Amino acid sequence: MFGDLFEEDYSSVSNDHYGKGKKLKTKALEPPAPREFTNLSGIRNQGGTCYLNSLLQTLHFTPEFREALFSLGPEELGSLEDKDKPDAKVRIIPLQLQRLFAQLLLLDQEAASTADLTDSFGWTSDEEMRQHDVQELNRILFSALETSLVGTSGHDLINRLYHGTIVNQIVCKECKNVSEKQEDFLDLTVAVRNVSGLEDALWNMYVEEEVFDYDNLYHCGTCDRLVKAAKSAKLRKLPPFLTFSLLRFNFDFVKCERYKETSCYTFPLRINLKPFCEQSELDDLEYMYDLFSVIIHKGGCYGGHYHVYIKDVDHLGNWQFQEDKSNPDVNLEDLQNEEEIDDPLLILKAVLLQEESNLIPVDQLGQKLLKKIGISWNKKYRKQYGPLRKFLQLHSQIFLLSSDESTVSLLKDSSLQAESDIRRNDQQLLKTLTSEPPGLNDRPSCPHWFDINDSKVQPIKEKDIEQQFQGKESAYMLFYRKSQLQRPPEARANPRYRVPCHLLNEMDAANIELQIQRAECDSTNNNFELRLHLGPHYHFFNGALHPVVSQTESMWDLTFDKRKTLGDLRQSIFQLLEFWEGDMVLSVAKFVPAGLHVYQTLDGDHLTLCEIEIADGEDIFVWNGVEVGGIQIPAGSDCEPLLLNVLHPATSSEEEQCQQLIDSPYVFPSNAEIGSVFTACAIPDGVILVNSAESVGEESWTTIPKEDLKKTFREQGLRNGSSILIQNSNDGDSLLTKRGKWITSVNEVDWLQVKNLCQLDSGEEQVKISATVNTVVFDIRIKAIKELKLMKELVPDNYTLKEAELKMGSSLGLCPGKAPTSSQLFLFFAVGSDVQPGTEMEIIVEETISVRDVRNFTLDGWGLWVFGMGSSGNLC
Repeated sequence: MFGDLFEEDYSSVSNDHYGKGKKLKTKALEPPAPREFTNLSGIRNQGGTCYLNSLLQTLHFTPEFREALFSLGPEELGSLEDKDKPDAKVRIIPLQLQRLFAQLLLLDQEAASTADLTDSFGWTSDEEMRQHDVQELNRILFSALETSLVGTSGHDLINRLYHGTIVNQIVCKECKNVSEKQEDFLDLTVAVRNVSGLEDALWNMYVEEEVFDYDNLYHCGTCDRLVKAAKSAKLRKLPPFLTFSLLRFNFDFVKCERYKETSCYTFPLRINLKPFCEQSELDDLEYMYDLFSVIIHKGGCYGGHYHVYIKDVDHLGNWQFQEDKSNPDVNLEDLQNEEEIDDPLLILKAVLLQEESNLIPVDQLGQKLLKKIGISWNKKYRKQYGPLRKFLQLHSQIFLLSSDESTVSLLKDSSLQAESDIRRNDQQLLKTLTSEPPGLNDRPSCPHWFDINDSKVQPIKEKDIEQQFQGKESAYMLFYRKSQLQRPPEARANPRYRVPCHLLNEMDAANIELQIQRAECDSTNNNFELRLHLGPHYHFFNGALHPVVSQTESMWDLTFDKRKTLGDLRQSIFQLLEFWEGDMVLSVAKFVPAGLHVYQTLDGDHLTLCEIEIADGEDIFVWNGVEVGGIQIPAGSDCEPLLLNVLHPATSSEEEQCQQLIDSPYVFPSNAEIGSVFTACAIPDGVILVNSAESVGEESWTTIPKEDLKKTFREQGLRNGSSILIQNSNDGDSLLTKRGKWITSVNEVDWLQVKNLCQLDSGEEQVKISATVNTVVFDIRIKAIKELKLMKELVPDNYTLKEAELKMGSSLGLCPGKAPTSSQLFLFFAVGSDVQPGTEMEIIVEETISVRDVRNFTLDGWGLWVFGMGSSGNLC
């Protein structure tokens, strides 16, 4: 079946030989997971290699095989680093087995990889995906290993550990001549069909005689004629390790098809082979063997899955059950004697007697049982007694179920009897716990068994092996070790025992590298970025927070572990901000069109950042929780600032309304009343119409009734970018009607309004100049000079409107004098309040000038005494 899968050329190894037909193996993005609570490593399945994994784990948990392989040093096997060198003698298979066993012993990973080992076999990706028979693999792997070790001190490794002999004898009934033939074996194949178990099969093979008589006579060479004779077989030489291959698969000649024998087939934990041996004069201990591995096949004759039950002879693993970990009151001694102390009737009675009125819901009864004995009903009793509810029904003489079977209680007669039973059994329980478990007196400790299923390793109890006697999931290979084989005390719980120094160093270095990789991966997966906005670097202006200087200086990036607590974050920020004094409040903030707005305040210093749902890239505002720059800060989603476009009629110097609309941006808290628009625009009264940002067309405008002016902007459904129109309540005709068409999209406006701010005698104060987004500012200026009849030459500007970031419909002003140079700033400022700015004025300054000098220059030149700076460079 395997063909030449193990054809290793150990005298010369080339890349082509081991790379041909291989699939591309990509490096994993994350390091392998560490070992689980058993502290044992599984083996990853490459696609169809569960049979190989089960056999390798059996060899690994055969300490004598593992240590014999470890005893072969580089001077005999060569080195893997030299495998590509010409004429290098490198024995790949034993070297890769050594390395795999070292990884299984020492490398802190959930599962090891067999990729390098199967490469040494010369397997292609097709072979890794194809499942084979584990019994045949066992024989061929041993043969390949023997071939690979020829010429080394380990040339007889397989023979020393696994080789045995059988003698077949035919005895002539006439002359008593004995004709015998000796056979070698590495494993024994035993029948399953029509046999009750292993001992029964061995009896048929090595005790029963086959008689030649009547029509089936034997030709005796000594008598030189056909005679009666008896044929028998005996075990002549027993190896230290005995392997039995069970013939589970047979062929039905009637149906002409293969089938799997799933009938019950028992095998003992300890077997005495004395009745089956040729020499029986030795002490019985010489013939005693203990079971230490069971390879199990699950499925049918055309496919399935392999896993293995293994006894941990050296106690390398942590043999502890999950229910034991969760319930420390239940110890291993209790579990070993559960058959004597855990009668379900007794336990259920005890649980019900502890309840008032002896009544409890059936669902809670199962939970109480788990709490009392540490094991659930399904795990301990279901297989033997069935579901809990059914068990209660079958014992109606003791338990009383309600009509809907939701509650259960003890019958009155049984309650009294149960109390006396419990007292009597409590005394028996104490005796049982203080006495040694029967059958274990001759053993130093309870055997540690594990179920190794590819990557997963789980502890099991010795009695669980009985579940593999029969069925579609049943024992397929049995491995026994001689009972007299004793392990040295220093090997117990010591995975480094007899591991060569070069492999110890390699595994230690690999573990350090794994720790580094896991730390880096952990950092990548659990660290996230926070943007800290420092309160002292902000000021509150026009309804939102804005940086005093620049966004760069006001915001700090912080990388932090999201598994740490809010208190840890606060402490870290305190350490970063040495200048901070007083209380520190951390609040979630977000950027809105109006600026930075503070939402909820973070509290609960004992909670992790994950628990308070802080997201990656979150904006955190660091402040005292009350005010910024002396101004109390509104916080929360209710008062989130809205940036709205407010349109209202323009007014002349005589305070008469013009037929033109002025579009100005205003910021309002979302919980403010819509009527506050009048105050902000300094308009005593009027009619308000609203239009959402997405709506298009005149019909989308809606008039707000007077009784709804008390409603908030949010209640009216206004969002950032929504438009509000204010009309005079006395104006009978709508300005929208007079214009014929209202253009709601900013991009559709095709003009700019230019004001005359030169304070020169001119017939015009403002004009409209037609333009597009690509019109050059210089052209706008020339046209405005002509329309306003301002003949003085001004410095040209070659910026387009788009480059100058001018919106269509904006107002521009013409002033006499030179334009700012590339090293100067043109600043606007106004005298007024945050809510209602006053008349705008301007000043040209150098970029390098300090804020203090700007203030002094402004105060001296304009007779002002206080001002502040907005985020866009405007002075106010």
